[in-house]
Amino acid sequence: MSLKQMKEAFVSNHNGTSVLEITQGLCLPVFCILCRGLLIILSQHLCSLHTWRTRFFIDFIFLIVPLVTTLTILSSFVHLEQLAVIIFGAGLFYQIYCRRTCYIRVPVQKILENFLKISLESEYIPAISCFRVINSAFTAVAILAVDFPLFPRRFAKTELYGTGAMDFGVGGFVFGTAIVCPEIRKKCMEGSRFYFFTKSLYSAWPLVFLGIGRLIIIKSIGYQEHLTEYGLHWNFFFTLIVVKLITSLLLIFFPPNKSWIVAISITVLYQLALDFTPLKRLILHGTDGSGTRVGLLNANREGIISTLGYVAIHMAGVQTGSYVLKKRSHIKDWIKVTYCILLTAISLFVSLYIVQVKIEVASRRMANLAFCIWIVASSLILLSSLLLGDIILSFAKFLIQGAVVPCSWKLVQSPTTNKKHSEALISEAERKKPSLCLITAINRNQLIFFLLSNITTGLLNLLVDTLHSSTLWAFLVLNLYMFINCLIIYMLHLQDKTIKFW
Repeated sequence: MSLKQMKEAFVSNHNGTSVLEITQGLCLPVFCILCRGLLIILSQHLCSLHTWRTRFFIDFIFLIVPLVTTLTILSSFVHLEQLAVIIFGAGLFYQIYCRRTCYIRVPVQKILENFLKISLESEYIPAISCFRVINSAFTAVAILAVDFPLFPRRFAKTELYGTGAMDFGVGGFVFGTAIVCPEIRKKCMEGSRFYFFTKSLYSAWPLVFLGIGRLIIIKSIGYQEHLTEYGLHWNFFFTLIVVKLITSLLLIFFPPNKSWIVAISITVLYQLALDFTPLKRLILHGTDGSGTRVGLLNANREGIISTLGYVAIHMAGVQTGSYVLKKRSHIKDWIKVTYCILLTAISLFVSLYIVQVKIEVASRRMANLAFCIWIVASSLILLSSLLLGDIILSFAKFLIQGAVVPCSWKLVQSPTTNKKHSEALISEAERKKPSLCLITAINRNQLIFFLLSNITTGLLNLLVDTLHSSTLWAFLVLNLYMFINCLIIYMLHLQDKTIKFW
C-alpha cells in the first residue's frame, strides 16, 4: 500500500461521535472568549496591555490553543477543560466585581436593575463575528490535525452515517455565511430584483478559481483524497458556488424572514425523495448499483446531490440572520433574543432525536434531514451561548468605568455618567484603529485565512510524515501552523488591509 493510499485509509470509514460531545466541544470556545474579555477588563483596571504583541498572545492562548488541545491531547477531558475555564472565569468576574468603579456601595439587585436599563451599540453584533471565527479556526485546526494519529478518529468526517466534529465544520461554515449574506444586510441598490443574483454571479468567481485550482493541484501532485466526501472532481468550493447561486435566486422570490419555509420545504421534500425514490441508491452506489464513477454525475454524485441539504442550511441561516440583525439597542431585548434562539435550538435537538429514531440517522454524505437539523441546532446553540457570553461581558464592563474589550458590545449609555461623557469614551476607543484583536483580524479576511490554512496544510502534508509523527511533535506542529497563519492575518489587520477579489 502506497503512502497516499495509507493516508486516504486513515481518514476514511469513520462513524463519528455523539451529538452531546460535539455540543460540549462547541461551548468551550465560548467560555474561553468570555474569559479573555474578563481578563482584558481586569488588566485594564490594574495595568496596561495595549501592545499588539501582548494582545495577540492573549487572543492566541484563549482562542486557538484550547481548540488545538480539545481536538488532540485533551479530547477525552473536555469536561475538565470546561470546568477549569469556568472556575478561572468565575475568579476573574469576582475580582472585577470586588474592584468595580461603579455602584460601589449599591446592592446587587439594584445594580442588575440599572444594568437592564442600559443601551448597547446596535450596528455591530460581536456574537456573529465570534461564531464565524470559531468555525474558521476550528476548520483550520481540523484539516491538518486529522492527518496525525493524535487526532481522535471519532472527530473525523463520517463515511456514511453519524455525526463527526469535522462534519459540523462544513455545515457551520454555510450557516455562518448565510447569517451575514447581502440580502439580510440590505446592501441593495435601487433597480431590478435580480440585482443580488447578478452580484452573486460576479462574487462567485473567486470560489470558481479556488475550486478549479484546488482540483488541478490535487490531481497533479497526487495528493490524498477522500473519494466519498464529495466525489472524484467536486470539492467544498464548488458546493459553496452552487449554494450561493441557488439561494440568491430563491431570495428573489422569498423574503429573508420567510426563509424558514423554504428551508423546511427543501429538507422534507429531499428526505422524501431519499426514502421513496432511487435517489439514495444513486448517491451510495451510482446509476448502475455497483459504485461506478463513469460520467460526471456518477463521479461527483455525493457533492452534487448533497448540495440540496446545504441550500436548506443556508436558508435556515438567512432566517436566523434576519431575526438577529434586527435593530435593537436595549440589553433586555438581547436577553429575549438569546432566550428565543436557545429555545429554538433545544426544540430542534428534540426533533433531531425523533428524526434519527423514526426516519434516518444524520448523514453528511447525503446531507439528509437529520444532518440539516443537527447543523442548524448546533449552530443556534453556539450562537445563543456567544450572545449570553456577550451579555455577561457587558455587565462586567458596566462595573468598570471606561472598560474597552475588542469585538464586544459597546455601552452607549451608562447611568453613572452623563450621556455626553459616555459617547466621548466610545469615540475615543473607536479612534484607536485598527483594534488589537485576533477575532476581528480573522473575521476581516476570513477567505484568506481559509485559503492560507489549506495551502499550509498541503505543504506540511508533503513535507512531514504525519502518519508516523509522535504526539508531542504533532502537537507542536499544529500550534506552530496555527500561530503562523494567525500572525499573518493579524499583521494584515494591523496594516488595515482587507484582501478581496471581487
